[in-house]
Parts: sequence; C-alpha cells; structure tokens
Amino acid sequence: MTRPLVPTRLRLRRPLPRRRRLRPAAAVLTALAALLLPLTAAQSAHAASVQTCDPQGTIAAGDYTIQANEWNSTDRQCVTYTGGTAWSLDTANFGLGTNGAPATYPSIFKGCHWGDCTPGSGLPLKVSDLGSVTSSWSTVQPASGAYDVAYDLWINSAPSTAGQPDGTEIMIWLNSRGGVQPFGGRTGTSTAAGHSWDVWTGQQTSWKIISYVLQGGATSVAGLDVKALIDDAVGRGSVDPAHYLIDAEAGFEVWQGGQGLATTGFDFTASPASGGDTQPPTAPTGLTASPYLTDRVDLSWSPATDDTGVTAYDVYRGGALAGSTAGTSFSDTGLSPATAYTYTVRARDAAGNVSAASAPATATTYPGPGTPPHDDGTCTAAFTLNDWGTGFTVDATVTNTGTSTLHGWTVSWTYGGGQQVTGGWNATVTQTGTAVTARNLSYNSEVAPGATTHFGFQGTSTGAATVPRLTCTAG
Repeated sequence: MTRPLVPTRLRLRRPLPRRRRLRPAAAVLTALAALLLPLTAAQSAHAASVQTCDPQGTIAAGDYTIQANEWNSTDRQCVTYTGGTAWSLDTANFGLGTNGAPATYPSIFKGCHWGDCTPGSGLPLKVSDLGSVTSSWSTVQPASGAYDVAYDLWINSAPSTAGQPDGTEIMIWLNSRGGVQPFGGRTGTSTAAGHSWDVWTGQQTSWKIISYVLQGGATSVAGLDVKALIDDAVGRGSVDPAHYLIDAEAGFEVWQGGQGLATTGFDFTASPASGGDTQPPTAPTGLTASPYLTDRVDLSWSPATDDTGVTAYDVYRGGALAGSTAGTSFSDTGLSPATAYTYTVRARDAAGNVSAASAPATATTYPGPGTPPHDDGTCTAAFTLNDWGTGFTVDATVTNTGTSTLHGWTVSWTYGGGQQVTGGWNATVTQTGTAVTARNLSYNSEVAPGATTHFGFQGTSTGAATVPRLTCTAG
C-alpha cells in the first residue's frame, strides 16, 4: 500500500565512508528474462514530482526514504521522486574510472541508514530471529554507462548505529554494465533464493562484504527471498547470526553516465520468526536535558522495562538519531551555541524490538563560555569546568549585582546524578544527594556592589560532568 506524497526532507548529510572498488570485468551481464516478473502492485504516480540536486539530499517516500548519496564526486546529480516508490536519476553524467570507487549510490532505503531512520520499518531484527525477508524491485537500466543495480543490506553488532556499521555489508547485484565488479574476489557460487549467483567476499577495515551477483542479470525481481541469501551468508561465515539487520537499500552505484536509471517500484518486508520475541520495551520516562557550555547537551532518563531485558537506548535529536547507549544518560556533542534542541529516547531489547518514544525534552545551549549567570537581583554565580572523565574541578565566580554590600552569599545547584563533590576552597561546599550548596567563609563574605569573589571545588564523576544552572542568594 502506498501513502500520499510527502514533502521533501532535505538536509546536509555527512559524506558516507562507502568503500570501494572494483576491477574491470570480462563481460557485461545480460538480461535474464526468466527471472523477471513485473511488479503486480505498481505504485501510483502523483501529479507533482519532488526533486533534489543536493549531493546528500533525501526525499521521504511513505515508509521509505530516497537518498541522493553522491559521496565521491562533485558533478551535478539530480534525483526525482514521482510518487509511491518510483524515482529516477534525471541528471547524471559521471566519468570515473571503473578501477576505483563509484561516484554515487542514489537509492531507496528502509531501516536506519547512518542514523536516519524510516518510520515503521520493522528493523532492526536480529539475524537469528529473522522469519521472512522478501523484496520486489523493478528498474529501468540505460544501455550505456558503467554502473551496477544492487541491493545494499547492512548488518551491525548492535541494534543501531549513527555511523559505519561494524558487521557485514551484503550486496545483491541484479545487473551491471561497463565492466564493474564487486569488492574483493570471487570465492564461490550459490543457488540461494532459487537463482544462480556468483559469490564475492572481501574484508574492509571494520566490516565484511559479501556480494551475490546474479548470473545473467535482470531488470526486476518479484518476491525475492532475501532471507535465503542472508542465511547463505551466515553459512559462509560472513554474517554473525547474533548481529542485527538494520537497513536495506536498493539503488545504482554509478561510475560513468547514470542518467535515466530509475526505480519504477520497490518493496522490502522483514518480519521475525513466529514464536520469537515481539514485545517492545516500555517507553523511557523522566527524560531531562541540560545544556553544557556552548556545544553539548547532557541527557538522563529513567530506565525502561522489558520481558527479556533492555539492551540499548537510541537518542533522537529533532527526529534524527544522535547516538545510542547502553546506560540511561547520554551527552550530545558538536552542537551550536544559543540553539534549542529537542530530544526523545527509545529503548531496544535483545530481539531488536523498539519502544515508543519518551516524552520530549528541550535544552538550549549556552551562548558563550562558562555558565550564563543566574541573576536574582542580588548576586550571580558562574562556573568554569575542567573535566577529565572520572573527575573534575570547578572555578566559580560570585558577583554582587545589587546596590549594597553583601554580608554573606550562598550558591546552590542540583546535579543530574553521577557527580560527587569531594572537597572545596574559599567556601563551605556540601552535597546531599544531588543537591549542592556553597556558602561563603568569614574572610570572603563581604562583597561590594559590582565586585566579585571566587571559590572552587573538586569532585568525581561516573561519566562526563555537567555544568548545572546556578542560584545565587544573599545571606
């Protein structure tokens, strides 16, 4: 079933560290008519099309995302979406040699691709828990150029990742042109999924690659048994069954030409084996977000529960995956100053079931160095933090913002957990639970209007220390 056309979602994506490639092939694969079956449920086109010429642009397509993914070239490329799951490469004239990496891999995907997750994908699923994985795909393949027509399935050791998956990349080549070949070397053949394949294997720096090249080639497949190919890869030792299928892509790696390549219909469906764990964890609760200086927000939440146990939490910033953690706290880094960010958290269990999102929490990063002073009309306080992971020191400044001399001052704040004060100077610093107070000593109680005084303390932390919001009062 298709969904109505969704407006374009364009945003800058980091260039993907995508492999390759390849050595000239002896011959171009030809069409295998016996394999081809037209997709019987062709998606309807809409009157209006959506186009992106951004090298890393994306377009929402119902349960799928179409990505431009031009990662190894600066030549102009435009991808056009016409509705359902139909899209085409309308502007492309690449000219790279076929003995290196391709210029681009425009594709349609379902699941989580470098932290960008599609809705309702059914992924991730643990490989050992896969019950059925099927796909249908019909394409248009120009008679010129150098390209492959290939699925790209990503297997990761954890249920999600915001970066390069560390398990296995499974490529399924339906066809190719111009003498290109998969990464690695040809190591065997297979008749998995009822077709004949050449099998290529290779090892990248942090992940394995196994490629299934359809003998004879094809322009479309219907009801392809993708699980049979995954099982074959497990049997060859290329895939760890304890890892997770997190993402399925289908598109065109292009070295030369490329204009006119198109997908006219695509479907990918993965489901767990019957009797497997299908119960998702409860949603995390109590999410809090606290700014840390100008470029970081620290988050914490109460744990979720699950019948088999929660194994990971995925943290989303504005709907995009910011990262994952096994604990109940997370630091989101590399942010912009004076900017509001909204977060939600989802829990995952060992079977890859994903909870509903937590209630959102919003934090605004600080506009400049240190903690912006909190001013109650009498005094302000600001911290400068020196943090080394397991411990920290703080230099604090108290400023009299009133019109009369202070005859004593108190600074108070609350830590989010994991930080413990162990000693201080120029103040009496006490901590009860997460509540901390610092009170003047006799020799620095008097602070004239506009003048400042300093105190400091040290402590230990289980994880990164945070800079909390401070309250300064007279007395």
